Formats: sequence, structure tokens, C-alpha cells
Amino acid sequence: MPHLTIQATPNVSIPHAESLLKVLNKALWDSGHFGKATDIKTRMLPVTTFLVGVEDDEQEHGFIYAHLKLMAGRDDSVRNQLAELLVATIENKLSTEQSGRAALQICVEVEEIGTVYKKKILSS
Repeated sequence: MPHLTIQATPNVSIPHAESLLKVLNKALWDSGHFGKATDIKTRMLPVTTFLVGVEDDEQEHGFIYAHLKLMAGRDDSVRNQLAELLVATIENKLSTEQSGRAALQICVEVEEIGTVYKKKILSS
């Protein structure tokens, strides 16, 4: 734990997705809130169909949505700190990459995982 899922609309420029994921994992690890670096799992899911607002037919707006799921036990202050960290990290990594064609919204949600969660590591 944690699990971080990134969704980005196609009008957001992300030149190297793996590089973004590595920067996000490093930021989470450097926060000091996690026991092992290998506990941090991040993935990117494509968004093919989207609409921002009610009349954005020209797709002048785009977004990145980061959903961080954590085990229970962290207070609102820590969850808010992690949300702000992810917003800042995404902004720092991608702000210069945007073409200016689309206004970019960076959205982060931090949520606790339910009490039923199982994990098993299989060795090679």
C-alpha cells in the first residue's frame, strides 16, 4: 500500500508516462509515510472519452485525476499533505510540457481502503 491510479485526458501532454510514475512514486516515498518503497504501486489508465463542463466540444479543457488509496489510520492532515504533494509533483513535472491548447486541471483524491484488503507476494 499505497495504490495510486492516474487518469489523464488525451489532450494533456505526458511525453513519457513511466517517468511521471517514477517521479510520483519517489515523491510518495520521500514523504516518509510508507514503510517500503516496493509498497508503492502506481498505474496510469487512459481516458478516451471525456467532457469537462457541459459544452467543451472542442476539448479546450483537460485533466489529470490522481486517486491515492491508503490503508486506514492516517489523519486528515496527513491525507491532505499527500494530496498537496501529488498536485505539486504533477504540476512541476508536466506544466512546461503543455502546449497551451487545453487548460489543465490537476485533481487528487486521497481515500482510505476498506478494512478487507489482502496482499500476498510470490517470490520467483
